[in-house]
Amino acid sequence: MKVMAIVLAAGQGKRMKSKLYKVLHPVCGKPMVGHVLQTVKEAACERTVVVVGHGAEAVQAYVGNGAEFVLQAQQLGTGHAVRQAESLLVEEEGTTVILYGDTPLVTSGTIKALLELHTAKGAAATVLTAVVPNPQGLGRIVRGEDGRVQRIVEQKDCSPEQAQITEINTGMYCFDNKKLFEALKLVKNENAQGEYYLTDVLEILKNGGEIVEAFIAPDFAEGVGVNDRVGLGEAEQLMRARINRQHQINGVTIIDPANTYIEADVTIGSDTVIYPGSILRGSTDIGEDCIIGPGADLTNAIVASGAEVKHSVIADSSVGESTSVGPFAYVRPGSKIGANCKIGDFVELKNAELGDGSKVSHLAYVGDAKVGKDVNIGCGAITVNYDGFNKSLTEIGDNAFVGSNVNLIAPVKIGDGAYVVAGSTITHDVPSNDVAIARERQVNKPGYAEKLRGRAKAKKEKKG
Repeated sequence: MKVMAIVLAAGQGKRMKSKLYKVLHPVCGKPMVGHVLQTVKEAACERTVVVVGHGAEAVQAYVGNGAEFVLQAQQLGTGHAVRQAESLLVEEEGTTVILYGDTPLVTSGTIKALLELHTAKGAAATVLTAVVPNPQGLGRIVRGEDGRVQRIVEQKDCSPEQAQITEINTGMYCFDNKKLFEALKLVKNENAQGEYYLTDVLEILKNGGEIVEAFIAPDFAEGVGVNDRVGLGEAEQLMRARINRQHQINGVTIIDPANTYIEADVTIGSDTVIYPGSILRGSTDIGEDCIIGPGADLTNAIVASGAEVKHSVIADSSVGESTSVGPFAYVRPGSKIGANCKIGDFVELKNAELGDGSKVSHLAYVGDAKVGKDVNIGCGAITVNYDGFNKSLTEIGDNAFVGSNVNLIAPVKIGDGAYVVAGSTITHDVPSNDVAIARERQVNKPGYAEKLRGRAKAKKEKKG
């Protein structure tokens, strides 16, 4: 059986009160429509059509080649939106799943189960439903004695008995593709809104003797659509809890899940411990046996097994095995830290490569640099990489020692085993195993401090 998907993403989303098109608002680091498209991909849908309207160019730019597109120039209801895909799908034999670009919590497992029930029952349509604690304002699923869907009753039309029903329509369905488009031709817009409703297709099919089934989602949150910022926050919270729980099931210790923020595409190895206040974003990949946090902020970071990162920010960079970063370090994009390194407090790295065993223990800046193995960079040392126009490279060889408060004026090379004395400003290359001293000779003037104090006191009295 061929499976297609239609994702409705044409609504304007005025209640979001945003310049960003609604379905592009992120939930756990990924636009809502991205979550839905990932779901249909995992559910093995062979063709996916996204119905766009407002913000069409932005949605197409994000999705790229991940789907086909049709335009709903006027928003005339859900039935009208689905019919825009007719030119692409009407000749297909198989089943079509209909989802919404603002329902990021629906899972591929649920879509697969929906399709399995649909096929097993020989249904023309199957509704994805949910049992909710508070169905107020939602369409109720009325089933017959045979368990099949008799009708969907909107809140305003519910009898007192129907109002007590807690099974609601999520608005997501699967249909026999041919029967879907045949029924859509019969849908009328004779209602207060003058719109064509997809729910009318169910009644048309049922009146034609077709089977209409329903599948209850295992988690009612899967049917939650996001209409405003409040809903966006609720979806974020629900998905974050789901993501954290899956990592826990996979062997990750999360000390305080409510205060740990892990985005959808992050991977974490077993026996890693995540402490509170940590934010893991983008395509961050963390190995096994790591300690992350508290207060770690990682974006597109690769952290090898056994590493530790606490109270630090790492972006678009990698950390080697058994390396410690922090507290209060800032690893900026393009940095590559080797194994068994130490990046200590108030250290900033930018586009810097450090070999295995090297240490930058505190209060240093290393930017646009290539540092060898087993190098020690002292407190207050900096690579002076920018002259106001160009950024230049600093190279430090294996086993070199750079003392405290050293300025390395790039471009400059420090050779293997070289020793740069504390307080030096280095403007020329230092050959291997040489000692470099570049500072003024100290001069002591006996008793001169009293003269300085006397001058300062006289100057103050004169002003007074």
